[in-house]
Amino acid sequence: MTTATRIETADGQAVTVVSSTPSVTAWAARYMGTWWTAGGVDPDTVTGPTVVADLDPEEYDALTADVLTGGFEETTYANARLVYRTRSHSNIVLASQPDDILAYEWRPDDQRLRIVGEDATAVAAATARLAREIVRGQLLADGWHILHASAVTRPEDGATVLALGDKGAGKTTSGFLLARTGLHLLANDRVFARAEGDTIRVLPWPSAAAIGFGLLHAVGWYQPVRERLQAGEGMHPTQHQRVTDALLAGDRTPLWKSDGKELKPQFFPDQLSRWLGLTLATEGTAAALLFPTIAPDNEPTLTDSGRMVQPSDFIGSATEDRYPDVFGLLPEPRPAHGLLARLAQLPYQALTLNHDTASSTTVLQKAVGLSL
Repeated sequence: MTTATRIETADGQAVTVVSSTPSVTAWAARYMGTWWTAGGVDPDTVTGPTVVADLDPEEYDALTADVLTGGFEETTYANARLVYRTRSHSNIVLASQPDDILAYEWRPDDQRLRIVGEDATAVAAATARLAREIVRGQLLADGWHILHASAVTRPEDGATVLALGDKGAGKTTSGFLLARTGLHLLANDRVFARAEGDTIRVLPWPSAAAIGFGLLHAVGWYQPVRERLQAGEGMHPTQHQRVTDALLAGDRTPLWKSDGKELKPQFFPDQLSRWLGLTLATEGTAAALLFPTIAPDNEPTLTDSGRMVQPSDFIGSATEDRYPDVFGLLPEPRPAHGLLARLAQLPYQALTLNHDTASSTTVLQKAVGLSL
């Protein structure tokens, strides 16, 4: 049976996912329908940008052979090797990820992306990822920019606080700690922003959420998550098996990759609400900026670090390290100078946090109270 799910942002950008495997469309709805909206539609009435994804080993073999017989390029996409080439006469992009047994065909004139593979989970994950990229392209074309930030929203008026900073500064920690106080979580890593009149609107970037063992334990989430796993529920497939094994065993010791990055539990967006009790926001209006810094040996406190919003806080083609635009889904980059200047006019507060979540939460709430 063929099913179709339409994914749409609060601003109206949309894509439809079509598949003969219902779990593929269900996955897309689960992945993006919590922060954006998702609903079933009649597959025979689908128009506009579309992702058609199926389990089809023969078509996978054919598309992969087509890629490899031409002069192809190679890159890393979503942490996996990807080979691709563009047909010069039609601009059709062919691509394959042999390690994941996934193949792609993007027809720009039809706004149609074909994804095929052998494993339902791999196909579903790739489908959600590329459907989001298509919507991302629409948002960027409509003047939105992406900030590397976490964000929480005040439910009564949509006033949104953005936490900015370099990697490891505490952006994600700030977002989750504030979301536990009654604010609504709008983003844990990336957020769309656009200046409109006298306001700056913000929209979420749907994604899995990574939360380290230390934070999970400190806020009382570790044991409930472990019990869910023991009862047979699953987490996001990007979660490393070592993490799953540690959770099941009750081992809270942080795990590390060979490159020094921490291996963390990975949550679907809906699990943030169902498992962790957080409320997610679908849009907001930027009202204040926070600039946290993790200082384990210091007491949490408000500071005057001198940090301001800067060009490196924006994610563009030059700084995108996860999803290079091999399919040409994104428009030419637009300058963000205007938005940068507008963000710099917002109230802001720098602060230091440590691993004492209670004290850190108190300081975060104080910072929000001073800024909003």
